[in-house]
Amino acid sequence: MVQNVKADEPNLKNIRRQLREAINDSKTTDSLYKSLSSIKNRTGIMEGFIAGVQALKAKHAWNPYSKIKYLKNCEKTFEKAIEVDPHNIEIRFMRFSVEDSVPGFLGYNKNIAVDSKEIISQLDKKNYGTADRELTIEIIKFLVNSRRCTPTQIDELNKLLAALK
Repeated sequence: MVQNVKADEPNLKNIRRQLREAINDSKTTDSLYKSLSSIKNRTGIMEGFIAGVQALKAKHAWNPYSKIKYLKNCEKTFEKAIEVDPHNIEIRFMRFSVEDSVPGFLGYNKNIAVDSKEIISQLDKKNYGTADRELTIEIIKFLVNSRRCTPTQIDELNKLLAALK
């Protein structure tokens, strides 16, 4: 079942902006985590944002044990988000980008192929979910540049990108 954004949830554009800021700022990460965690009855996309912030908490943590703990929590939260909204390309993209950036030896990259396949499938159906046009273009470009997609997938993504421009 796909859940839509609820009226009492924060604005998605604002959360996306804060998430980008949090990449390089641990204080923004902590503030965003506290804010998102306080939301009751969260939708899939909100769970996805929390998972993304948990990944950033792992990035900013100095203690290796804390890094692993946050990554494990991130993985569980992404599973919860995808269980609620399995076809949401924004959630899938967040998980893909986290798994793409985590060193492979940690074993947190097992969903890359399934996520890229699902994202491409939904893009092909023009099922953008919570992603606006700008984010959809960003997702496509990231996938193409990630070197995680097959040549066939890259061709498909380039066609989808051309159709959006």
